[in-house]
Formats: sequence, structure tokens, C-alpha cells
Amino acid sequence: MNEPDVLADMLGHPPTTPRSLAVLGLSDDPARPSHSVSAYMQRHGYRILPVNPVLAGKTVLGEPVYGSLAELPFKPSVVNVFRLPKYIPAIVEEMIQLGFRDLWVQLGIRNPEAAARAESAGLRVVMDRCILIEHKRFRLGERPPTI
Repeated sequence: MNEPDVLADMLGHPPTTPRSLAVLGLSDDPARPSHSVSAYMQRHGYRILPVNPVLAGKTVLGEPVYGSLAELPFKPSVVNVFRLPKYIPAIVEEMIQLGFRDLWVQLGIRNPEAAARAESAGLRVVMDRCILIEHKRFRLGERPPTI
């Protein structure tokens, strides 16, 4: 978990291919971290796939909101989670079922048991790290066109 090469690869470094982020818990409130972080990533070329059952059918950051990971039109590069730790195990199980590979759990959110389950199933895990902060730390600039 949190290996530097995994962080770099999840962020798409080196920047050779378009990247997409399914953002679980994306809010439509610009003051919320899930919104501002996703807006930043979108400005840097990442395709944002909002996932929030409360907002399903609406639009956030110009993208349609999906009710679950299973509803996404394609497999995202990374599942980026802005949910309480108690929800992480169910997210991991859904990712395993859907064949998703990369889980990024945002800063301040930890569930070591869920991380262990994910890794034992072959998922790569970044936990308790902010994707925006890591993007800046890796000094990633503009990205290739999004999918």
C-alpha cells in the first residue's frame, strides 16, 4: 500500500495515456473537498466519472452522475473514494466483482482491513493520501486528452 511507484502509475506518470477517475462521494457543492479536488484533476486532463447515488442522473463538473460503480459506461483507471471508512469494505467488494484494479482512498480516510482485502484480491491500494497533493508532488503537468 502507498508504494511510490504505484502512486506514480495511478496518476499516469509518465503521462502517456488518458486517465479516468471514478469519484465515489463526489459532491455538487464546490466548497466540498470531493468537488474541488475533482475539479483540479479535471483541469489537468483527467476524465471524472462522478458516483453518488443521491445525485444520480444529475450533472456535476459537466459529467453525468452515476448511482454506483456498476453503472459506469467503462472501467475507470482509478476509483477515488471520498467516503467514510465504514463504507470502504463494500467498495472493495464491488471493485473486485467488477474487475477494477486501482483504489485510491483520500486523505484522512483509513480502513486497513479493507486495504488488506483489496490487496489480497490483486487490487493496488493508495490510502490516506490526497490525489491532488500527490499530483502536485509528482509535478505532473497537462495530461493527454481524456477518454
